[in-house]
Amino acid sequence: MVDKVLPPSSQSLHRALVQGWARLSGRVALVGSGLETIAILPSDVVVASHACGMLTDTVLDRAVSAGARVAVLPCCHHLAAGGDGGLKGWIDGALAIDVMRAVRLQQQEYVVRTKLIPATVTPKNRLLLAEPGPGFLLSYGARAADGKGEEQ
Repeated sequence: MVDKVLPPSSQSLHRALVQGWARLSGRVALVGSGLETIAILPSDVVVASHACGMLTDTVLDRAVSAGARVAVLPCCHHLAAGGDGGLKGWIDGALAIDVMRAVRLQQQEYVVRTKLIPATVTPKNRLLLAEPGPGFLLSYGARAADGKGEEQ
């Protein structure tokens, strides 16, 4: 788990994760750092919960660069920054941004799934799940050979 500043609850959260899912022991670490310092591997699952504004896009970009699976729960959509694909005239601006995120992933040969988690858990409840599809896997091998994939 990466956060520029680890919250006071981070150790409790880590213990709860490992107690709830024993196979995470030794596989999940707490890192007080920026995302840019973390190496992402194709075998990783990149998860971002309430990654504010453009941080969601950074998480998606980093995951795709590495060919990793990704799950994001976006929040704090910065409508002035754009990214709505011109759709906010038809639908809510925050939803338009998330729709365009899903479309961008599909354009990069990712298989996308969208889910809603209960609003009682969080009002920002749109879950975007994506994994490299067969087309991505073919093109990723070519990009890695050219040195255009994320450094390992």
